[in-house]
Amino acid sequence: MATGAGLLLSNAFASGAAPEVVPPEADVAFDYQIGGAYTPPDGVGAVSRDRGDEPAEGLYNVCYVNALETQPDALDRWEKDDPDLLLRDGDGELVNDEAWGEALLDTSTADRRSRLADIVGGWIDGCAKAGFQAVEPDNLDSYERSKGLLTRAHNAASAKLLADRAHAAGLAIGQKNTTDLLGQRDTIGFDFAVAEECGRYDECADYADAYGDRVFVVEYTDGDFVEGVLVRGGAGLRGAPGSRRPGPDGPGYVFRAC
Repeated sequence: MATGAGLLLSNAFASGAAPEVVPPEADVAFDYQIGGAYTPPDGVGAVSRDRGDEPAEGLYNVCYVNALETQPDALDRWEKDDPDLLLRDGDGELVNDEAWGEALLDTSTADRRSRLADIVGGWIDGCAKAGFQAVEPDNLDSYERSKGLLTRAHNAASAKLLADRAHAAGLAIGQKNTTDLLGQRDTIGFDFAVAEECGRYDECADYADAYGDRVFVVEYTDGDFVEGVLVRGGAGLRGAPGSRRPGPDGPGYVFRAC
């Protein structure tokens, strides 16, 4: 189960004039559909979907991009085409996010950040062309799992490149997790936030202080859901299903609004 905050907007990635970037507005129910798209529940006005899925017609669509770690099924591609962009330890072994089976990408130099931004930027452009209105680049906190090989500054610099690319394509960009980057949100260029389990980790107020009602909160238990929606009386927070899990036909699926 999850929670989120709302929006409205139309995509302007088209014909001639510079595309307009419109950040999310509040008070639209949000459904987190990472892991497989499905028909949104009644009343939902905004969804987040994987970049390979089609946007939901008539809704505000956020495009999920795994920006700083590899998808497990894409590791072979990275090892073949860009092996030096994979983070390795002193023994030459890949540094992995053990929880998700994902290899970390190397943001430690300006050259590697630029090359990564070109690759991920192509995905962001694809999100815009497909009809999404925003993007959420995931794993901005990969430095926490890097065995000290990456720093917050490395990933903040990468995030800035991605924000510039998103805005150039007419997409708003959400800060995905990573409260450590809240103080740099304006410098980087974030427009809103997608916060997983801020109720569980007592971080919802931090996101609300930074972004007001422009926060999508994603929780996975009833107790954490309540903690999330109680922040500032629940202003701007809405219920949604769990992340990286199947939709209504999957085990443990819950949709709840508040």
